[in-house]
Amino acid sequence: MKIDDAAARLEALGNPTRLKIYRALVRAGRAGMPVGRLQERLKIPASTLSHHIKALVSVGLISQVREGTTLVCHAEYDTMQGLVDFLVAECCIDETQCKDAQTAA
Repeated sequence: MKIDDAAARLEALGNPTRLKIYRALVRAGRAGMPVGRLQERLKIPASTLSHHIKALVSVGLISQVREGTTLVCHAEYDTMQGLVDFLVAECCIDETQCKDAQTAA
């Protein structure tokens, strides 16, 4: 993952409303959640919800699928896993004690 992509995704999740939306979709699982139910659950006005969903879609954290007349949002788990992997990819790499302990063993 490129650092600019990671920064954009972290910035999107840095907004409390968008973080609530994303967490609700993660809890919903692979089936996702219709926009109307998301709005009811989080008690967010439709226009506000639409604005925040658009921001999350634009960075690839969620996707939307139309099922008949219903718009369903889904958390993009692979994208989030990629972001988490990016954040921990170099964990402790500069920690000299960790390296010394590994070479001494």
